[in-house]
Amino acid sequence: MTTTGDRIAGLRKLAGLKQVQLAQRAKYSVSIVRAVEQNREPASPGFVAAVAAVLGVEPEYLTGAPYYDIIEEGGPLDGLAELRALLAEGPYVRGVEPPLLAELAAEMAAVDTAYRNDKGRLALARLPVLLRQLYGALHAASDDDRGKVASLLSAAYVTAERLYSAQAKIKRARILMYHNGTDTGLALVENALDDVEGDSEAANAVRGYGHLCGAIVAARGCRPDTAAEHIEHARRIAPAMPGESDLYGTLFGPGNVGIHACAVALESGDPDRAAREGSALLLPAGIAPPRAGHHWQDVARAWVLVGQPDKALRALNAARAVAPQQTRLHPSVRETLHAVAAAERRRTDSLASFARWVNVKI
Repeated sequence: MTTTGDRIAGLRKLAGLKQVQLAQRAKYSVSIVRAVEQNREPASPGFVAAVAAVLGVEPEYLTGAPYYDIIEEGGPLDGLAELRALLAEGPYVRGVEPPLLAELAAEMAAVDTAYRNDKGRLALARLPVLLRQLYGALHAASDDDRGKVASLLSAAYVTAERLYSAQAKIKRARILMYHNGTDTGLALVENALDDVEGDSEAANAVRGYGHLCGAIVAARGCRPDTAAEHIEHARRIAPAMPGESDLYGTLFGPGNVGIHACAVALESGDPDRAAREGSALLLPAGIAPPRAGHHWQDVARAWVLVGQPDKALRALNAARAVAPQQTRLHPSVRETLHAVAAAERRRTDSLASFARWVNVKI
């Protein structure tokens, strides 16, 4: 099976680059380039973004995502075609007759809950109709209700761009991070943090989320000191939150700060700390399953990097238990599996079982 390392090696050769040249242009060590191409180390998201920029391709081209063979096992993606059509309509979305505002709010909450609970297919199936109903409600709303409808519409698009510009900038920073635009991403985070006013739960949720985003962007941009400062700011804000906040899709709270602290250690080149602290981290019972799943995927990658593939596999199974849909489709899981197989040099029953589930040949 073709891996990210195989794709990088092939494209590098087509571009006429030696490993040392790719390493220099991507600002990573040649030992990391060599290890990834030989599938001895999983390719980190930051590495993939940097190499993709050098080779002039999308990061998804290197990872092979999305994995249509696995997606199709669950049947057609209900709602996908309608959502594509709706997005293509842009500002001319065709609204439909809406139910009562309370029913729209309840449906938005149900879609949001499905998404946060690793039920993406269910959320996708319900979202297009909800969006059209919200546009219909927006056109018919009274002055008193217009703000409420607009807020629901913003939530349905998983941004708060129309009502909360700071959150929109932070989301853009996350996107830029995946395309190696860390400098611009950090500037957007700082600009967004300047926009946040007040000390309400909503303001602190967005402020804390901004610092967590800044920490990850800085870590991937090889700025560990800046990353540590953002984590520290987030730690100071988190105790005032009533758990993990759902406001504006931030999921900000003490648990998410702990998750990001481990991720920053991993991205900053300290996998030993990320593995130890990540394994010991007690996640809140109410943490969103995809957030917890991503944490265990990071812990698995950290254990591989410190030479403990058995613990990496245990972490992958923890990710599978809490967020099976996300874990089965996440590129880093496949990379970690290949690295585990390379480290063990033999197929154990547990490794083979997990690989079959992800549909990876090792």
